[in-house]
Amino acid sequence: QVQLVESGGGLVQAGGSLRLSCAASGRTFGSYTMGWFRQAPGKDREFVAAISWSGGGEIRYADSVKGRFTISRDDGKNTVYLEMNGLKPEDTAVYYCAAKLGGRAGERTYDYAYWGQGTQVTVSS
Repeated sequence: QVQLVESGGGLVQAGGSLRLSCAASGRTFGSYTMGWFRQAPGKDREFVAAISWSGGGEIRYADSVKGRFTISRDDGKNTVYLEMNGLKPEDTAVYYCAAKLGGRAGERTYDYAYWGQGTQVTVSS
């Protein structure tokens, strides 16, 4: 069982930056593939970025955030990060951290067994 807690959301102007953090419970964090997803009002939850478990060596991004967002993990701190630069109004959403045991850095929400409560990111124009 993994519990996830996101932080770092907020209000930022277009072009600005934010860093989201997701702290995980448990002693086997390195075994989990981690993902970031987002959901805007009235829209489906969508994939943002994923990083595989420590031995997997895989990182994947949605096309809409490539070159602007960076996912990373610190297994010593049981934390995964999402550095967001060049933010746009269309990045406004609730951002969720998710985890699954091992496997690829996947894009499908239903592959992830554990989810955080979400953190709001609002980008003003």
